[in-house]
Amino acid sequence: MNIILNGRRVAIIGLGVSNEPLLEYMHNIGAIVTVFDKRDSTSINQEALNKVHDFEMDISLGENYLSKLHGFDIIFRSPSCRPDLPEIQAEIARGAILTSEIEMLMELCPGKIIGVTGSDGKTTTTTLIYEILKAKGYSCYLGGNIGIPLFTKVPEMNEKDIIVLELSSFQLMNMEISPDIAVVTNVTPNHLDIHKSYEEYINAKKNIYKYQKEDGIVVLNNDNDKTFSMAEEAKGKTVMFSSKTKLENGYIVDDGKVKLCDNGLRRHIIDSKDIFLRGTHNLENICAALAATETLVDLDTQIKVIKEFKGVEHRLEFIREIDEVKWYNDSIGTSPTRTIAGLNSFDEKIVLIAGGYDKHLDYEPLAKPIIDNVSTLILLRSDCRKNTKQCFKRARG
Repeated sequence: MNIILNGRRVAIIGLGVSNEPLLEYMHNIGAIVTVFDKRDSTSINQEALNKVHDFEMDISLGENYLSKLHGFDIIFRSPSCRPDLPEIQAEIARGAILTSEIEMLMELCPGKIIGVTGSDGKTTTTTLIYEILKAKGYSCYLGGNIGIPLFTKVPEMNEKDIIVLELSSFQLMNMEISPDIAVVTNVTPNHLDIHKSYEEYINAKKNIYKYQKEDGIVVLNNDNDKTFSMAEEAKGKTVMFSSKTKLENGYIVDDGKVKLCDNGLRRHIIDSKDIFLRGTHNLENICAALAATETLVDLDTQIKVIKEFKGVEHRLEFIREIDEVKWYNDSIGTSPTRTIAGLNSFDEKIVLIAGGYDKHLDYEPLAKPIIDNVSTLILLRSDCRKNTKQCFKRARG
């Protein structure tokens, strides 16, 4: 690893708290680092900025921050930095290697890698996979879009370790390596404020299995047309899960129960009454986690962990009960499909507090579920109110 980076000119594009371990590692091995960020010094996390100054690294900030991107050996881009920026492409043409902390981690990691992506459900699925593996006694690392930056931990890893990664479309863009076991929970329109098209977004997701070998495993959602079609492209073994179809093989949600299907024979695994997670979407996440760990962990251990798993922060997270009113935090529901899944997790009418910035998605699918499931809707931003009124008007005809 030192041979790759020691004495090399390294560009790090994007500065934040998550970069601090990477900055320290680069400093310690003697890489010649320049940090680039479009923001000015007043908008950047001061702890990270202080780290740059402490290590006496060069830094380029502001609107023309990439004007000095010239003569580098390796470029580390942050997930928020598009790989097709003209300055980056010009530097690649001159011979620079474009990578990311996650891609380099996957290149150098000696152990097995499990990667999870999807428009919805990836954090819950990733965390559940990690907890199942830990309960079995594996030495595991959790990272990617959650957890800690793992690139600096590579020297500590060995071939018996398992690395579990949540991977966003931004992290997967331009990536040319895939995890040993890949999970795609679903694909629906998302992040179209950053991606140039829905097709680009889908193609980024496909990189999670595109470079697998024949012994790779990909877990796919049978009910989603985009993920269903991915099975035709997979090089390794495909395991499907469904909440709508009684599969011959794979994992299904049937009458509130998760079942394993093997050549048409269905084995009951767990009942929704016996778990903390709410909603069919979370039963689908459980199916995906079971499929991803089935070759590594026995069923009894899987079931025990699922029964004890209370979920992830901000994902239908039960906060407290006040005056017989239960408060749930589902602030991760930043897309229509996520919000609808949350709404459908309750049998009773609820009060919904919603808002946030516009991701340029189609919000009309939200109208009917809100009409059917919500007694009172509280919107926090004026642009949301305008869009929502229009959606309700069309939904009601």
